[in-house]
Amino acid sequence: MRWKFNPIPDDQIEALSRQAGCSPVVAGLLLRLGIDDPKRARDFLHPRLAHLEDPFAITNLKTAAGRLSSALRHGEAVGVIGDYDVDGVTSTVVLVSVIRRLGGDPAFMVPRRLEEGYGLSRAAIDRFLDEHPVKLLVAVDCGTNSVEEVGYLRERGVDVIIVDHHRSKERLPDDCILINPHVCDENPRPWTQLCTVGLAFKLVHGLLKLRRQENDKRASEIILKDYLDLVAMGTVADLVPLLEENRIFCKFGMRVLRQGRRQGISSLLEIAGVRRGDEVQPVDISFRIGPRINASGRLADATVPVELLLSRDRAFCDQTARQLDEFNRERQDIERQITLDAEKQRETLLPDASGIVLYDENWHSGVVGIVASRVCRRFHRPAIILGSEGKLAKGSGRSVEGLNLVSILETCDDLLTSWGGHPLAVGVSLEKHLVPAFQRRFDERVRELCGGREIVPELEIAHWIEVEELGEELLHDLYLLHPFGQGNREPILGLRNLVLTHPPEIFRERHFRFRIFTPGGRRVFGVAWKMADRPPPTGEPIDIVFRLNWNIFKGRKSMQLELVDWRPAGQPL
Repeated sequence: MRWKFNPIPDDQIEALSRQAGCSPVVAGLLLRLGIDDPKRARDFLHPRLAHLEDPFAITNLKTAAGRLSSALRHGEAVGVIGDYDVDGVTSTVVLVSVIRRLGGDPAFMVPRRLEEGYGLSRAAIDRFLDEHPVKLLVAVDCGTNSVEEVGYLRERGVDVIIVDHHRSKERLPDDCILINPHVCDENPRPWTQLCTVGLAFKLVHGLLKLRRQENDKRASEIILKDYLDLVAMGTVADLVPLLEENRIFCKFGMRVLRQGRRQGISSLLEIAGVRRGDEVQPVDISFRIGPRINASGRLADATVPVELLLSRDRAFCDQTARQLDEFNRERQDIERQITLDAEKQRETLLPDASGIVLYDENWHSGVVGIVASRVCRRFHRPAIILGSEGKLAKGSGRSVEGLNLVSILETCDDLLTSWGGHPLAVGVSLEKHLVPAFQRRFDERVRELCGGREIVPELEIAHWIEVEELGEELLHDLYLLHPFGQGNREPILGLRNLVLTHPPEIFRERHFRFRIFTPGGRRVFGVAWKMADRPPPTGEPIDIVFRLNWNIFKGRKSMQLELVDWRPAGQPL
């Protein structure tokens, strides 16, 4: 792994530190995020809900809120169709919850992935309308590219609102209300990078404003920030940048989530091993809550987690959380086997590929996203893993920093039936006989982007500190930058010429613990995950890079270093 450090001039750090009222360490980290304006820095460090823009500034949102308000006023039947990932599930829950509290009784559905495909498929529409003859349908986290399906809904006399953040591939659907900043708002604005649950929150905010203007007392009783736990979940899980309004949503949403007001989330956290009283972090969404919600949609029926998050019944929530946990265990078993097969296939068939596309008829297309992540990390290459779904090869892709999957797939568009996503994560489908051509094209495009350079994993060091700086004051400064995620990575800190006086302690055969003593006599504990095969030496100077955070166990809180890498001292960067 190559270490990388780009120093920032001291005068810039000092100036921002003084003008923004923050420590030099925080000022340097803000400058690395491109934040050099003191007001922007203060707003970033101390976000407020009052900093959110007027929801009606988003194109078509006022029209959509007005149509929903009219439906409530006239008692029209309203339906919500969502996607089966965390963003789609939480978006559905936000809309259904608020509409219910305003006196509506919305029907909702999440398509069955293997039977009906993604989003507004004809099969999903027919099943939904057969069971729920609605007059207004709100599609969330899907629909931007459903031109024919929207036309079909209109033929059946159904008005359509689409709330989505996926990019358009062709023309936009006609005769519907589309809320999608990527295709409707020309200039980048604070809400441009919102995922669907953020847009759904904006929509219900607009709806409440209209209902309050009409003196609907129920609208005045709704505390909108109580729904920010759902917004934080969808935003973190969907890997959108945690900047601008996403940062505000997550900062306050994590507070709501930690309060444990929503029984369904509490049951999920408990079954996932988070004890009551432990401080919930974004990583718990990414690796505990999110996978269990996703597992249902990939293997069974994604309506199950929607019902879980809507329920207040403790017994039902506990039972449903156990069911989702079982789905997740099944998903993990399937993923482990596919990962082994995929790594073997790559080493056998595509050992020299810069861009990896792997396919097997027997791979479950609903679980290949995690496999793509693992293959991408293992070989440090963009990777797309495809399984079989009917007549198509369908799957997911993940990439490394600096290689944009969206721009790569744009050059493969003629080979693909459908695709979409973000620079680091995409979904694709294509006809099976075109997989070899896609493998070649994808690899060629990645090679072109690399310009003949070897793809070597890089570790960017955000700040070098002295050992005497290790303390709670530094940790407090770092926590001003929370929550960490896409666009605001947790900073990697470095220590030079560190000498360990006690040998590392191996535990569970894969990890090790170690201790650092500061000049003032403070003892700081560290942990290294999956590094038991290369513990650092005792009594010899080394350089280490690490993350610094709180370790919370059984309600007790202590500072902990999480080792990322080490090497003998003195090596040049």
